[in-house]
Amino acid sequence: MHEMSLCEGIRQVIEGQAEAHGFSRVAVVRLEIGRFAGVERAALDFAFDVVMRGGVADGARLEIIDLPGRATCFDCAAEVDLDDRLAPCPRCGGGRLLPVGGDEMRIKDLEVN
Repeated sequence: MHEMSLCEGIRQVIEGQAEAHGFSRVAVVRLEIGRFAGVERAALDFAFDVVMRGGVADGARLEIIDLPGRATCFDCAAEVDLDDRLAPCPRCGGGRLLPVGGDEMRIKDLEVN
């Protein structure tokens, strides 16, 4: 379950920001996760609760903002949203697509006390 190590990285970032900016509690953590990031939502929710225990984000609510998969089609030159990395271009049906987004995961913001 790589979601556990992802949450450990998130905790490190949050703890570093708490030290740098002087806050002691995090109420909400908002993550942006691309459709192609390969993150299992249920596993991330579970790992988040476990990893955040005892830290400044203990009990924080996790909000996930889903980002679409994006690709450039070599056949019609359009940048399109995709539900699946192997899907054809929804505009022209072409199969020559270069993924350009949707594999990212980042902390968008924190609500702190």
